[in-house]
Amino acid sequence: MYLPALLAISVFIIYPFLNGLKISFTNWNGFSQTYKYVGFDQYKRMLVDPDTWLIVKNTLLYGLGSTFFQNVIGLLYALLLNQSIRGKSIARTIIFLPVIISPLIMGYIWYFFFSYQGGALNDMLLALGLTEINALGNPDANTWIIVFVNTYQFVGIAMIIYLAGLQSISKDFYEAAQLDGANAFNQFKNITLPLLIPSITINMVLNIIGGLKLFDVIIALTGGGPGNSSQSMSTFMYDLYFAKQDAGYAATQGILMTVIILILSLSALIYFRSKEVEA
Repeated sequence: MYLPALLAISVFIIYPFLNGLKISFTNWNGFSQTYKYVGFDQYKRMLVDPDTWLIVKNTLLYGLGSTFFQNVIGLLYALLLNQSIRGKSIARTIIFLPVIISPLIMGYIWYFFFSYQGGALNDMLLALGLTEINALGNPDANTWIIVFVNTYQFVGIAMIIYLAGLQSISKDFYEAAQLDGANAFNQFKNITLPLLIPSITINMVLNIIGGLKLFDVIIALTGGGPGNSSQSMSTFMYDLYFAKQDAGYAATQGILMTVIILILSLSALIYFRSKEVEA
């Protein structure tokens, strides 16, 4: 019964990982029919490469920053739109709409907003008599812009998952709490939040994985620049493989990214599953 599923996992997950692991021990350029095994040279190179730690820092910011904002904002949206208010169906649609747009297209839409020359943001600043800013060219700002765009696009998924979780909570819990004199904050703290842990678990794992492997938005907004200041591990690997023809080193970076994703996503899964309660 489980054999087809296990075979699918082996073919689509384990085999590519093992193949990448093999390439990480070579000096393959990505195109040649031959390559040489160089042992752990690529891993030693990765450890002393200053770009590695900058890019790991950016990747963690994209993964954990987007996860934090998507969950906080998504939960707030869900709590609001779970109320009996007019126009909530339209509001849900508007919030969810960016999800169906290609991340690459979404990146270009915001690129034309933040662009230094002719961007909508600078046009507004000039109209107000203020000085133009080069937001995408500023290493201290462009990474946070990428986090913002990723959050804006995918917060709708978090909202929908939280809405489903909220609607599965029986109203009997709230009625009993009201009879005991619990206020809205105590109801949220002692009823809503504990019973939303399964939804939080799903969102956390999905957001962490999605943020850590972020690629399209970065390519559209900054191309990883200036320099490598906004590169993620995905865009760095792309640059190494196609632009620098350094497939062996790209595979080494890929192994590191896989390990980081596994550690963070499994840690989040185990932690939040341990906090789940029975309704």
